[in-house]
Amino acid sequence: MTEHPDRHHERFHYSEDDVQREVTELEGKSATAARIFDLRRIIGGLFVVYGIIVTITGITDSQAAIDKAEGVNINLWTGIGMLLLGIFFLAWLKLRPTPPPLPPQGLPEEKGTE
Repeated sequence: MTEHPDRHHERFHYSEDDVQREVTELEGKSATAARIFDLRRIIGGLFVVYGIIVTITGITDSQAAIDKAEGVNINLWTGIGMLLLGIFFLAWLKLRPTPPPLPPQGLPEEKGTE
């Protein structure tokens, strides 16, 4: 059973509005993905988690572990530093979020905006 060549093209014919709507939808999904996977979120989250772990380790260190580091509770200070750095990254993300993408140049304006 063979199809008529014109019928094949009819099934895949999209109007200009359908294509523009699809492109707009994909751009929106792309912008959402960019905000979700912003490196500041990933780096800040990891530093906060590891900072909490290392700070707890520093609080519970024995005197022998502190003496090994020449009297400095290195785990406590490193954990606090990691926490501060992680909070900095997360605050930076909150105060300066990823801007939405600019509309593409050269495309016709949407109908009804005149």
